[in-house]
Amino acid sequence: MRKYLNVHNVPLSMAVFLATDNYDYEENTISVTKLIKPVRQLVLASRVPESQALEDISGLVKSRMGSAIHDAIERSWVHNKDAAMKALGYPQRLIDKVLINPDPDAVTEDHIPVYLEQRSYREVMGYTVSGKFDFVAEGRVEDFKSTSTMAWNSADKAEDYALQGSMYRWLNPKIVTDDHMAINFLFTDFQPFRAKADPNYPPHATPQKLIPLKSIEETDQFVRNKLTLLERFKDAPEEELPLCTDKELWRKAPEWKYYKNPEKRTRSTKNFKVDEFGSENAARSAAYTRLAKDKNVGVVVEVPGEVVACKYCAAFPICSQKDALIADGSLKL
Repeated sequence: MRKYLNVHNVPLSMAVFLATDNYDYEENTISVTKLIKPVRQLVLASRVPESQALEDISGLVKSRMGSAIHDAIERSWVHNKDAAMKALGYPQRLIDKVLINPDPDAVTEDHIPVYLEQRSYREVMGYTVSGKFDFVAEGRVEDFKSTSTMAWNSADKAEDYALQGSMYRWLNPKIVTDDHMAINFLFTDFQPFRAKADPNYPPHATPQKLIPLKSIEETDQFVRNKLTLLERFKDAPEEELPLCTDKELWRKAPEWKYYKNPEKRTRSTKNFKVDEFGSENAARSAAYTRLAKDKNVGVVVEVPGEVVACKYCAAFPICSQKDALIADGSLKL
């Protein structure tokens, strides 16, 4: 049985909730979500001694909230679909067409099939690949993401979502037939006033975004390439494992700090950030333009972007790349 730490002495009423993991872990399988993770993380995570792998329950709040939301959505469709759809104004003739988790071969043109939390398996290269999608309606796979508004415009997140959805289709070609997946966001930090002022901000707290899927052929190649790497490195010493890339590390964009007086660097005169200028080149150029404007008496210092993913990595206790990132200031704990 899995064990946890309660470093911050979370009250028992909440601690029991946080220490309850309803995920259906299975031996000898590799999940769709794991295949998206870096090879280094997957290999090293299995080598962490049990005594070092204990998680503090205070770090599980987001995960448990996400699981609770998924469970509530599934219950609402299974136990309250008719009443909820009627309350939303749908006619009974349409409500009657909606079938929950039907046999795909029994679905006709008169039916609207809806599948929830279905786990599937596929044998590939000696591995069992497993995946459980959130929701499929009329052939389109949907995923529910309770997250911050930062994910709305994240290209890296969108790429991971596309891979995840594509593997669900690869696992369930009879059920998932649409070329797009839908990400249904539930933003935990939504601010209505920002939605009115910023066109790049989510329009409301629960928007949907469509993301094109990779072809089944491309997806199959991705899975096989990843499994080939895992097989190659599963017993390799740590120093031979590929390092996580900046994308895999969730490295933030760098910034350039301008000090008008190079002898006093306790506080910069101005910071030039990518999100302010639109690109790294533009931010860098603006910083050096300011330096030239001040007759080159100051100094511009490039500050590498901070990495974030290590803080959530199961391989953290034994990873030497993490140690190097702490040493160079990229990873702040």
